[in-house]
Amino acid sequence: MAKLLATAIIDSEGNFTLPERVREALQITGACDLAFELRDGEVVVSRTSSEHEDPAIRAYLALLDRDIRAGRNLQDLPESLVRSMLEGDKGDLDCDEDIEGDVAL
Repeated sequence: MAKLLATAIIDSEGNFTLPERVREALQITGACDLAFELRDGEVVVSRTSSEHEDPAIRAYLALLDRDIRAGRNLQDLPESLVRSMLEGDKGDLDCDEDIEGDVAL
């Protein structure tokens, strides 16, 4: 039998917080998907492969998650930033299209 890492309490709505030791063991640092598998009366929890394996996208989604949890939203962005973002929206974007010219990172 596996070693017990931690315990959690499930509330009346079926919600619980994944204990810190379990998050560390699964290397969870932000939002992610989990799989629950029933094996011989025990539940095995594992991370599932994320739709966004790109580390930059994963970090951005984690940043958004933290902002949402902190009660911030897009309406709190400075008007100049919103205007700049809207001006940059040129319609459809083909992610497979080659980039022409120099790219500065």
